[in-house]
Amino acid sequence: MACFADHSDITEMIFFIFRDFRGNKVALFDGIEEGGIRASASYSHEIDEHDNERAVDGLQDRVNLLKRLSGDIHEEVESHNHMLDRMGNDMDSSRGVLSGTMDKFKMVFETKSSKRMFTLVASFVVVFLVVYYLTR
Repeated sequence: MACFADHSDITEMIFFIFRDFRGNKVALFDGIEEGGIRASASYSHEIDEHDNERAVDGLQDRVNLLKRLSGDIHEEVESHNHMLDRMGNDMDSSRGVLSGTMDKFKMVFETKSSKRMFTLVASFVVVFLVVYYLTR
């Protein structure tokens, strides 16, 4: 025991060795806990980053899908608007034709000739019946 000066120096050396050993042990077994293995902080961070990237990719896919879907809905709405505009224009033109026809009927009915009226109604009925039997 001649190489050590006193007892307190020995305890300090043992304390430093034990502390270094304990530090090395913690570094060596970092991530292993009682009952299972725990990921180290850097590995856990990498897993979190990977999960976040997958989540962002999934959200980006969903956003792209919704963008395409909204584009398709927009195209469908535009085509329906054009179709409705054409249909409205056709209805306006048919309204014009019908009002002209009604004006002609008014002229015919305003005349006092009942013989002419009877002939007109009878001819419409005959034409209707002929077309009906021909299409049957």
